[in-house]
Amino acid sequence: MPATFYGYKVEPMMIKVSASELIRTLVKERGETAFVKLGIQSGTSKKIEKLSVIKDLQVDTVKRKPVHVDFYEIRMDRTLAVDVPVLFSGAPVGVEDGGELQQLKRDVKVSGLPSDLPESFEIDISHLAIGDSIKVGDLVVQEGIQLLDNDDVAIVAVVPTRVSLMTGVTGGEEGEGEAAGKAGATSTEPEGKKE
Repeated sequence: MPATFYGYKVEPMMIKVSASELIRTLVKERGETAFVKLGIQSGTSKKIEKLSVIKDLQVDTVKRKPVHVDFYEIRMDRTLAVDVPVLFSGAPVGVEDGGELQQLKRDVKVSGLPSDLPESFEIDISHLAIGDSIKVGDLVVQEGIQLLDNDDVAIVAVVPTRVSLMTGVTGGEEGEGEAAGKAGATSTEPEGKKE
């Protein structure tokens, strides 16, 4: 599969990579934010190893296979901006109360030295009630890592569902009306006609 390798003060280089190996790496390392070690060899020259990250991946939508990839060289002394995936743990109390969980962001853009970059953000969402959310500004990051998304951008929220809103508004009234109707029907019925 054709690919491009480039980086800071590095001339873009056209290379070929094994599509099957790339897919295995993406699956194993959980996505495009994985660091990929490339062994680049030109003709009979000695193979050189370069650490990189995938900057762009083009996929054939019909065959669902990658057709081109761009690799960006990682330098350990230079900050790098990447998208870090967000993982959730726990079952929100708001969902048990009839709310709906909405994942608004699947990853968060951060910047830092490659050795400091987190593999993922794991967020405990068990405390979220209906109407609660977790925003980018709520994330705790280690020193040297900068969040590039706005602090007020919501990552996940528990929202009221239309059904739970309708049940909350009309369910009690209908129940009271039915009880009153039954009570009224029972009280107006002559005692002798009960079956």
